[in-house]
Amino acid sequence: MRRHTITPRPGWQRTVEEQGLVYPLTRHPDGSLRPYWDESAYYSFTLDEVEALEEVVEELHRMCLAAAEHIVTEGRLPELGITDPRVAEAVTEAWRRRAELPSVYGRFDLRYDGTGPAKLLEYNADTPTSLVEAASPQWFWMEERFPGADQWNSLHERLVAAWKKQAALLPPGSPLHFAHSSDDELGEDLMTVAYLKETAEQAGLDTDWISMEEIGWDPLSGRFVDNRLRFIRSCFKLYPWEWLTTDAFAGHVLDTLDNGGGTGSTMWIEPAWKMLLSNKALLAILWELYPGHPNLLAAHLDGPRESATTTGWVAKPLLGREGAGVTIHEPGSEAVLREEPCCYQELAPLPAFDGNHVVLGAWVVEDESAGLGLRESSGLVTDEYARFLPHVIL
Repeated sequence: MRRHTITPRPGWQRTVEEQGLVYPLTRHPDGSLRPYWDESAYYSFTLDEVEALEEVVEELHRMCLAAAEHIVTEGRLPELGITDPRVAEAVTEAWRRRAELPSVYGRFDLRYDGTGPAKLLEYNADTPTSLVEAASPQWFWMEERFPGADQWNSLHERLVAAWKKQAALLPPGSPLHFAHSSDDELGEDLMTVAYLKETAEQAGLDTDWISMEEIGWDPLSGRFVDNRLRFIRSCFKLYPWEWLTTDAFAGHVLDTLDNGGGTGSTMWIEPAWKMLLSNKALLAILWELYPGHPNLLAAHLDGPRESATTTGWVAKPLLGREGAGVTIHEPGSEAVLREEPCCYQELAPLPAFDGNHVVLGAWVVEDESAGLGLRESSGLVTDEYARFLPHVIL
């Protein structure tokens, strides 16, 4: 694994925008616009590195599924903050019926520096973004800058294949809706949904799209409807389950939830059992089930252990994205508890290449490793100001 500087292509911004990345710049607190898509540098990996990382990702995914089974069968949902009996029932039923429910993709965030084993930082298996840039613009960048080279990137093909395989699980006779929140000002959620919709269409599915805010409720039929008053039988939503089950319409979601078996009227994708994997409590349960595993960091729910004061630790809210609420505690810090429920994970600072801290976003489609996206940040927390850099296998 190496970082290389390179001159950006002339007109790179227009190029990536035409390839679906309509948010190539990020506005920083000082008002300046700086590249989010950053092709002034790239990372290279050897084929042996990539093959080893693929094995790690698929093993971690299997471990996470085993942890989900443990959480459900041992009644540990309250440790994830899932205390509402109706939500707990929905998650449990979705897990038990998971073979009947479409489930498409997820992203592992890993710490890796090219020398030691990759370490799991977290798993976003419900609403992961940075998909468009990982699947499309970086592939075209490689073809232009390194013709004949390769990349850890089979995302597009695997997504299309996943929709084809799972089409039979969808309710017949109505389109698969794709929904995002209109509160998304950057266009990232919109384009992520648009890209996934495109892959579903290439798989032969009938699709439509709608914003979450446009979804209506028909009190006569007791069903969700779209802006053409059609029943929404299935919907891919880039909208977290913890919002879906607490918003004003949460009761209707739970009343009409199709969790497999055709007993409800709306099937949501990703399914409710993904709440088990996108919760930071999963990290602590993984460590409990697989203590000392080379690809895990020590993690606990009851506070930083004594050893953490030596290594330092990171406090992560159980729910949150783009580094929101994450605090870093350096070695020698006094052990403290946060008021909100957190996972306390051993500190493993992101490696720095030329002063840039990088995290690997390793993608899973269905149950298989599917690609890589890299984000760089100035600090140790990968936040909304991080940059996306392409990669190549050399």
